[in-house]
Amino acid sequence: MSLPYWQDRDPMDALRVAETADKLGYRRLWVGEMATFDAFALATAIGLSPGRIPLCIGPLAVDVRTPAIIAMGTASVAALTGRPVGIALGSSSTVVVRDWHGRERQRTALHLEETARIVRALLDGLKVDFDGEVERTRGYRLRLPPAPCELTVAAFGERALAAAARTADRVVLNLVTPEQVSRSAALAADLAARAGRPTPAISVWVTAAANPSRAVYDSVRRGLVGYLRAPGYGTMFTAAGYGELVRLARTGAHPREVLAAVPDGLVDAVGLFGGTEVLAERLGAYCAAGADEVVIVPATVTDDPSGQHTLETLAGIAHVRAEPAEPLRVPRRDTLRRRTSPGAGDG
Repeated sequence: MSLPYWQDRDPMDALRVAETADKLGYRRLWVGEMATFDAFALATAIGLSPGRIPLCIGPLAVDVRTPAIIAMGTASVAALTGRPVGIALGSSSTVVVRDWHGRERQRTALHLEETARIVRALLDGLKVDFDGEVERTRGYRLRLPPAPCELTVAAFGERALAAAARTADRVVLNLVTPEQVSRSAALAADLAARAGRPTPAISVWVTAAANPSRAVYDSVRRGLVGYLRAPGYGTMFTAAGYGELVRLARTGAHPREVLAAVPDGLVDAVGLFGGTEVLAERLGAYCAAGADEVVIVPATVTDDPSGQHTLETLAGIAHVRAEPAEPLRVPRRDTLRRRTSPGAGDG
């Protein structure tokens, strides 16, 4: 399950949702980052509360944080909470990177790959010297003990998928249809084979609501507006048949105008919305398409701030379909190939 950050909801809903997911036995909690909490701070707060659910932090924008800061934050959460902690890397959007943080998005796919290589090596406890085309670090080693850490890359498009296939244990997709999952999974497998690596697992973030009200649809539609202009997401929405909506968003139309044009059909196309039978059918479609992990992003509303109804319903469906849980995957060690000094070792 992934924590939701709906614009029209109390940010503290995230803590309520995390507690609910833990009690219902969800296997992993993804702690992303938008406009409210710092992901490392929120993950630590959750990790110090009662419960045992493993954590995955991110995807975090590689243009905003350095690889050393990402590794330091990940190791900090693991050391302070004692829980298994994974890390996910992504490229975010121009609005977040340029407008909010005053940084520039640089050669996204290459930046993802170089950051992943450095973060992997640092979390393995190595002293790293790396001089890449976008990222570099020299002489830093984490002072905290290394811990098993699954590394995930959020991938949009072939170049980002190729970077993930060369470096990551897992690929995460967001706001995609089952058909898009199938195409991405096949491409990731092919790219990993070309790189001589095992195929990364596929995780899919899927917004969900059991028996959704009009308020739920309106909340999710509002949340989609900001994604329509983002290059990666816009490409996926266009492929799903909503190219006119993407073009409207990219003309600079006021968000109110874009929101008014977002149909409920787009919400349904990239999510899980409906009664138990519909949810089970849609969940099965994502799994059949190649998703190794379906990550639920619950839509929360005033009368259900923890997403209890949705999470209980989906937990019941998943319990029927469940297979024995897999053990925590210990990351592979891949050699840092880009201009690393002999002292950098394996990463």
